Amino acid sequence: MSGIAKTPEPPYYAVIFASQRTEGDRGYGIMADKMVELAYQQEGFLGVESARDEGLGITVSYWESLEAIKNWKEHSAHKIAQDRGKAEWYAIFSLRVCKVERHSFFEM
Repeated sequence: MSGIAKTPEPPYYAVIFASQRTEGDRGYGIMADKMVELAYQQEGFLGVESARDEGLGITVSYWESLEAIKNWKEHSAHKIAQDRGKAEWYAIFSLRVCKVERHSFFEM
């Protein structure tokens, strides 16, 4: 999970997940890697971008449709990760779903 996601022409959707972690890993890194791997297998998944510093993490995942986002939210393994996130990994988080109507890319 590195670099800028190569998304198709709009419209599509972005799910923006911003978080502040609790102290310690407690399996977070392994679960995060598993969730990205699993997301790539989901119908309608277009890509992901993620960055984290000592305090704030932001992950943006891209999806073809609201239905694809709903299916991901309800995926059984993802539900386990969500529950652990609330119980162990996040001090605070926000989730925003946006429709992308325009994009542009620059590459040297």
